[in-house]
Amino acid sequence: MEKLPVLYRKRLIPLECVQLKDDVILECDDDVILTKWSALKPKKDLHHGYSCYFRNKGYKVSKFYTADNTLMYWYCDIVDFDYNEETNELVVTDLLADVIVYPDGYVKVVDIDELVTALDDGLITLEQLKNSLTGLDSLLQSIYNDKFDLLTIYIDRAEQNGEALN
Repeated sequence: MEKLPVLYRKRLIPLECVQLKDDVILECDDDVILTKWSALKPKKDLHHGYSCYFRNKGYKVSKFYTADNTLMYWYCDIVDFDYNEETNELVVTDLLADVIVYPDGYVKVVDIDELVTALDDGLITLEQLKNSLTGLDSLLQSIYNDKFDLLTIYIDRAEQNGEALN
């Protein structure tokens, strides 16, 4: 990828596809895309963060912050990537299963039930369901085997290099 791609976030529940036009790409190669961003729809707590897209692994690891720069948690999405070379657009489809890693190390898996709903409603294919579950397993194995730092190192490095979020 020579030119930075145009990023899109596609959700299945609710169904939407949004261009991440305000995300700033800090690093980009065939394996990893690192971004910093402000929340599209700011919530009570979530204000800004970083995301690292692992294109060969099928997940995105994000670091969520409050407005006062307090770490909320690491949020990991299982995703699918669809790159269109002609338009230089990368659509990142959220495959529903997510993992939250809290600052104290507590790990919580969420939204597994949405996989069944999405399959029943024809929103995902059986292949996407399989990819979601194998991606989830791979991510959890990294976490349980104390290798999560290999996924967070890109964001940690950006923060150490002074890539301010605000």
